[in-house]
Amino acid sequence: MTRAVLRTAPTAELPAARLAAAHALFATAFGPDVDPSDWEHCLGGVHITLDEDGELIGHAAVVGRRLTHRGRTLHTGYVEGVAVAAGHRGRGHGAALLAAVERVVRERYALGALSSTADALSFYERLGWQRWRGTTAVLTPHGPQRTPEDDDALFVLPVSVALEPHGELVCDHRAGDPW
Repeated sequence: MTRAVLRTAPTAELPAARLAAAHALFATAFGPDVDPSDWEHCLGGVHITLDEDGELIGHAAVVGRRLTHRGRTLHTGYVEGVAVAAGHRGRGHGAALLAAVERVVRERYALGALSSTADALSFYERLGWQRWRGTTAVLTPHGPQRTPEDDDALFVLPVSVALEPHGELVCDHRAGDPW
């Protein structure tokens, strides 16, 4: 019988080989559309990894970001790089990763947030993440700039903050995709 083992560690404490394996899993799961900045967004926070029989089969990261809502800056645990190896999908591994992600978010942040691929929208909804019904924007040097292409893919997990569900959520600027 196989047994899955979850581990949580900050980027700085992951051995180089483990980080490289997580990067390879991420790149394989997301395919040719992956930009180098997509992996960089996973770094600097906490990684949740899942092993089965000594093989890395799952990964997720929670990184700190500042999101603004109704003029208030929210300390947010932003979820990045959620991936399960193709041969291991459909067995609850993604849900196990997200349960660990939620523990990290609830312990450290006022809000959890993530941007989903089209294929994973129902996965996050089933796990209780709330689909953002408002608008999205990114904070640029010239002020907030709308990101309408991200409006329908954003999910939130309020921890200690009330959100206006049809308001605007603004993320901090970063290289690559803002959300």
